[in-house]
Amino acid sequence: MLTKFETKSNRVKGLTFHPKRPWILASLHSGVIQLWDYRMGTLIDRFDEHEGPVRGVHFHSSQPLFVSGGDDYKIKVWSYKLRRCMFTLLGHLDYIRTVEFHPEYPWIVSASDDQTIRIWNWQSRSSIAVLTGHNHYVMCARFHHKDDLVVSASLDQTVRVWDISGLRRKSVSPAEELRMPQMNNDLFGGGDTVVKYILEGHDRGVNWASFHPTLPLIVSGADDRQVKLWRMNDTKAWEVDSLRGHVNNVSCVVFHARQDVIVSNSEDKSIRVWDMSKRADAQTFRREHDRFWILAAHPEVNLLAAGHDSGMIVFKLERERPAYTSHQGNLFYVKERYLRCYDFQSQRDNPLVSIR
Repeated sequence: MLTKFETKSNRVKGLTFHPKRPWILASLHSGVIQLWDYRMGTLIDRFDEHEGPVRGVHFHSSQPLFVSGGDDYKIKVWSYKLRRCMFTLLGHLDYIRTVEFHPEYPWIVSASDDQTIRIWNWQSRSSIAVLTGHNHYVMCARFHHKDDLVVSASLDQTVRVWDISGLRRKSVSPAEELRMPQMNNDLFGGGDTVVKYILEGHDRGVNWASFHPTLPLIVSGADDRQVKLWRMNDTKAWEVDSLRGHVNNVSCVVFHARQDVIVSNSEDKSIRVWDMSKRADAQTFRREHDRFWILAAHPEVNLLAAGHDSGMIVFKLERERPAYTSHQGNLFYVKERYLRCYDFQSQRDNPLVSIR
């Protein structure tokens, strides 16, 4: 593990990387949101309008905006350019666990202890869907990168996948809205969002679920100390494997964007890296005193971040630059388990010796 940047602060509950700039937002249990430049190691800004812990935070992929959700039942959309909160979305009746912008549409998805997931249009500043069905706190809800799907995790021990294609069609062609009786919409949430799959298999509450960036896979982490891998197709979803190793509640789990690994962290004070092909624990990183709460993967670069009881770390799983040295017109370097030699004069590249 290659630590790039570390902060000391109150407990970090939410993290999000800026897609282009070397920035990371950390939302704290104290109610403050910090904006850090992890390359320079400096605190750029702080935002503290929430009352109580801020558990969810997310940068917009193209606009100068971020969204936050807190224990004050409020979702706030901020402009980091104007350095202020633009507006507040009200509707949840309990703590908000996660918030996330849609990669394409002007939507936000939020998960709450009021047992619902809400989808909001941040341009019209209104709630456009309430997803009901979980019967305990909803700990996490995320949009799919390309398909019209949402995945959610709840303390009711299930992971649910929701089909929101009806919502997209309605938003793209609003004339259809007139055909649906408004009363039915209000009473039953309309037919815009439906449960596609209910994934049952965890024995305790589920804290996190994530979609794979390209494959039809889901990973989840729960209070039964397990990380589970699920596969889905057009008609069903099923459990592929359970990854065991954590010795306390699994807080968060994500697929690595660049490597074939799953990264999870836990209240057992460890981050674990699982090899997806072998389905085995490849690496474990431990802290002395701090429980881990949240993970974030950079959308473009090979960077991860983890939030714990006394701050956060930005890190890489492995060094990307090879070990090398130059000597008498030759470059010696390590590549794919071989020590190789490149001759600058003849421009020949030869393997010298195999390294285990």
